[in-house]
Amino acid sequence: RSSVREALRVLEVLGLVSPRAGSDPKSAGIIVASPSGGMGALMRLQVAAQGFRVTDIVRTRLLLEGAVAKDLAERSDSVDLAPLTDLLDAMEDPRLTQTEFLALNARFHLALADTSGNQVVTAVMAGLRRSLEADVFEGAENLDDWSATADRLRAEHRELIMSIVAGDGSRAARQIQSH
Repeated sequence: RSSVREALRVLEVLGLVSPRAGSDPKSAGIIVASPSGGMGALMRLQVAAQGFRVTDIVRTRLLLEGAVAKDLAERSDSVDLAPLTDLLDAMEDPRLTQTEFLALNARFHLALADTSGNQVVTAVMAGLRRSLEADVFEGAENLDDWSATADRLRAEHRELIMSIVAGDGSRAARQIQSH
């Protein structure tokens, strides 16, 4: 019993199950429908334990996000890009702090994956992004010209959306790689 309880605690920490208190059989824990939180926790643990190299996570993210961008462009007539453009509009606010901008940037990339309609892609991308979050914030703090970087990121995001709308999958994938 203690091993089962410990395993359930680990699954809860990973965000894969949600416990319910009570002795009624119906009060047992439930499996969480969207394991993206668990994926992020798992990847952060792997990075911390040096099981995954950060460079491998970045490369995996680029491969996956490039494929997503290409796929969205190839299906441009049937995908709703409004959530992406709404986030880009929000990123234009000059009053945003660096932290707020980076949070919107992360949401943009996750929304890109979510727009694919593939829940596995969304969960994996969420995990990959969360495992890199601390490095992104730390790297941004060390930039000489944050304003120029934010301007460049906004422009690259807009160009990516234009490539998707134009149905140019190869260009969209290349833009993700250079972004």
